[in-house]
Amino acid sequence: MAFPLEIRKIVYTTNIIENLNGKIRKNTKNKLSYPTDEAVMKSVFLAVQENTKKWTMPIRDCGMILNQFMIMFENRLKL
Repeated sequence: MAFPLEIRKIVYTTNIIENLNGKIRKNTKNKLSYPTDEAVMKSVFLAVQENTKKWTMPIRDCGMILNQFMIMFENRLKL
């Protein structure tokens, strides 16, 4: 609750994360085993890459949120 309302709407929303997890599970469950950990990472990477193409919805009030982040985290956020 330390963040302004606009930032909280973005930070505390789990729908995006749950959707991405579902897409990753859908892509990885077809294969029962992977030969190496690197193969798993590649599969997850490709699933994320494929799904980020569909993220076209802009964030509402993005400029105001970015300004608030710049004020709150002036040492960490530089544009």
